[in-house]
Amino acid sequence: MSDTGMFRIKDVKDEMPVTTPHAWYKTYRGMTGILLIALTIWVGWLVTQISLSALIDRAPKTAYMWKALVTPDFTHMFALDPELAVNANPDLPASIFAGLLQSLFMALLATALGGVVAFPLSFLGARNMMGYSPMGWAVYWLMRGFFNIVRSIESLLWGIVFAIWVGFGPFAGVLALSVHTIAALGKLYSEQVEGIDPGPLEAIRAAGGNRLQVILYGVIPQVVPSFLAFTLYRWDINLRMATVIS
Repeated sequence: MSDTGMFRIKDVKDEMPVTTPHAWYKTYRGMTGILLIALTIWVGWLVTQISLSALIDRAPKTAYMWKALVTPDFTHMFALDPELAVNANPDLPASIFAGLLQSLFMALLATALGGVVAFPLSFLGARNMMGYSPMGWAVYWLMRGFFNIVRSIESLLWGIVFAIWVGFGPFAGVLALSVHTIAALGKLYSEQVEGIDPGPLEAIRAAGGNRLQVILYGVIPQVVPSFLAFTLYRWDINLRMATVIS
């Protein structure tokens, strides 16, 4: 190609208009989305009856509560008031410290039991583990439905159920927290299993590995860190719920 032809091609390229894409919020869809979000927030503001004036005007009424929070009373930390102890329920903790210790172990046992049960169930609730056969679909939806229904019922309600079942006490609290933990961790675990890298799984299958070997050497190494993080987070939730249930 001659030098003249090369210069002509270069001139044409230089004269071509350069179009820069608009930012997402400047597009029609972006502006529509922002408008819908703003409208939803405004409607929610009205429906929930949010009042900044009430928040400010009634703030002084809570002064005694804030004072009590920063100056806790440790008088009965290790022993209850004798007058209260006479009529105390024998199933209740003997002191505030005993109640705290009881709540701590309730949360610990519930998290351990819930995690152990949720671990195998999570594979039944993962789409990539159950395959696409009719039986796989049935097990998948059944397990996901179980997770969603059980975790939608608060731990306090489960506590009432088990208190009637096994009687009042920490055992009922452990069972209530365990059931809710199974559903909550099962949901989190299964979603994490669905998000793993399929490459190692395909390599193990290509080498002749069975389903158990695929799970042991392809799935578990990828999900263990996330499973531990979810379990610790759930223990924190159970610890807070145990203080209410106990």
